[in-house]
Amino acid sequence: MSLPDGYLQYPHRHYGMDHDRYEWSILPRRKPVQWPGGARIALSVVTALEWFPLDMSNKPFAPPGAMVTSYPDLRHYTLRDYGNRVGIYRLMREFDARNIKATAAVNAAVATRYPSLMQEVRQRGWEVMAHGTDMAHLHHGGLDQAREGELIDQALAALTVSGPVRGWLSPAKGESFATPDLVRARGLEYICDWDNDDMPYAMRTDSGTLYAMPHSPDIDDFSILIRNHHSEREFTEQLIDQFDVLHDEAAKQGGRILSIALRPWIVGQPYRMAALTAALDHMLRKGGVWPATCSQILEAWKGQQ
Repeated sequence: MSLPDGYLQYPHRHYGMDHDRYEWSILPRRKPVQWPGGARIALSVVTALEWFPLDMSNKPFAPPGAMVTSYPDLRHYTLRDYGNRVGIYRLMREFDARNIKATAAVNAAVATRYPSLMQEVRQRGWEVMAHGTDMAHLHHGGLDQAREGELIDQALAALTVSGPVRGWLSPAKGESFATPDLVRARGLEYICDWDNDDMPYAMRTDSGTLYAMPHSPDIDDFSILIRNHHSEREFTEQLIDQFDVLHDEAAKQGGRILSIALRPWIVGQPYRMAALTAALDHMLRKGGVWPATCSQILEAWKGQQ
């Protein structure tokens, strides 16, 4: 039985990549990049500060970390809240000890509910990236474009009170076809929703160039420890393996970015901290590492294009 004629037809389908956001290219053929100080690796640590409402509908899909049982799911709600009350401060302590400036992807609800946490983030010189309103308000193709713009405006209004915001990470990386246009129209410079590269690249939008920044979901704490049920030792090994391959590639092809995405309610648990710090210490001992925020990395990359 053959496939029906319309099998590969769907809205916005085009020849090639099904969109015209960027030109096709492969990484080994691009111009090599040199990071400050001759570093091989730009270490980008992105820590998500998220709020999961008790009455989440989990529609049109359930984001990572969504409520699980019937309302009120206090078991999972309080565990998520642990990250913003306790876990994040463990991460701050360990990053301070290693001179790592992280990028905090922050829900607007966190900025409103935890102003003291935002103060700690800003005082450390961390960058703040907009991460939507909260984890119940997802961006998707069925969302009215005007409503999506309102959600982005809400997030920026809450986050820019404490300082500038240059980047965007959609809750659960959900997007509509218009999300990059809406983000760029509001002055944001980069987006972390697209997972198809180890380096930045330029994207076309209705309001000009928007840059896609690496933000790997494959080696984040949720994917490895929660979704894949790997052990803490395996988490360490996978972070180190990711680093070692990129470190070797950078010696031959120019600088690379290692993106590590973390959630304080997961990796901020006491028994998991050693798994993260062991990987970070391996990277720093090996050398050739430049810990930097997303904006710092983007500026260094843009200056060489």
